[in-house]
Amino acid sequence: MATLRVIVDQIVAPVPGGIGRYTEELTRELIQTAPTDCFVEGIVSAQSPESLAGLKQKLPGLADIHKTTLGRRELSAAWQHGLLTGISTGMVHAPSLFAPVTKHDRLHQPGDQIAVTIHDVVPWTHPETLTPHGVAWHKAMAKRARKYADAVVVPTHAVAQELARYVNFGDRVRVIGGAVSSRLVVPADADARADELGLPSSYVLAVGTLEPRKGLPALIQALARTDAPDLPLVIAGPTGWGDVDVVTAAAEAGLDASRVHVLGFVSDEDLALVISRATVFVYPSMAEGFGLPVVEALHFGTPVIHTDVPALMEVADDASVVVPRDDPEGLPERLAAAIAQVVNHPELQERLRITGLDRARAFSWRDSAEKVWQLHADI
Repeated sequence: MATLRVIVDQIVAPVPGGIGRYTEELTRELIQTAPTDCFVEGIVSAQSPESLAGLKQKLPGLADIHKTTLGRRELSAAWQHGLLTGISTGMVHAPSLFAPVTKHDRLHQPGDQIAVTIHDVVPWTHPETLTPHGVAWHKAMAKRARKYADAVVVPTHAVAQELARYVNFGDRVRVIGGAVSSRLVVPADADARADELGLPSSYVLAVGTLEPRKGLPALIQALARTDAPDLPLVIAGPTGWGDVDVVTAAAEAGLDASRVHVLGFVSDEDLALVISRATVFVYPSMAEGFGLPVVEALHFGTPVIHTDVPALMEVADDASVVVPRDDPEGLPERLAAAIAQVVNHPELQERLRITGLDRARAFSWRDSAEKVWQLHADI
């Protein structure tokens, strides 16, 4: 009998974000694809009984949950300094760098192994888009992982290549991407729900946590231009950090407030509805490791426009319209031109719809989970 312990703490974090979604989907599929006589357990920081109950509901089939004595912030600091890592015995899989990475004796304790996940190289390439504490923490944890982790998972080949410039993990790197959630299904009462959400009949959609590197101000400036289509902007995603104030950004750009609809965090069904009904999905991010919202838009056949971030280009392949990031001052103009190109050309919309649907089929959580199980078997 073998047990894989997964760090599932990001699922119950105040702002789960993309990593929280990744953790939930991957863990759920790890449970479903577990080999015979293999089980999956979870590891979390100190949580309330209600939080733990919600976690168990999200991850049916989880064999057990190990709760540490420290809260998330304190546990993060402890693991950064190699403390409170006794829970790292056996097979441990961390869907991020939040992990009890410590020295272990593979010769005398071959069952002890740990794999961590690095989703992007933003702390090295775009540190200004993170808090100073976040940058320092990620770099410190990557340094610990370089010393002690048995494997490092990255979501794309682009991240693997970029990461090698900053931290040398040798042959321990594995590329295992994400996919669209099985829960991302348009609700049966789609029309009624669209009315409740106040969705316009046609709109430009942006999805993601509201934070500096997502490039929302540039998109708002693009839609304020006179050469951009006169479409409203719908934004779906929780508030992150960095005081990204959409209302203020719209006012400064001269975009009428009536054209901006901020939905905040939405359920899976609502997200599916919002994506499926969008005229065009725009992802103006400055840096990404995978870009799950892009895959989600492709999955629904929604035309996609995104910046030339290497990972996004790898994920979307030829199923999108790509806008260069160089010359940041000119980005709004290029975004406006790309949006106009898609909106005004039905034949391009249809091509993007067909190629997007086909490209989305390349990503599967089952495939990702099976690769994780194989990774731990190889270790």
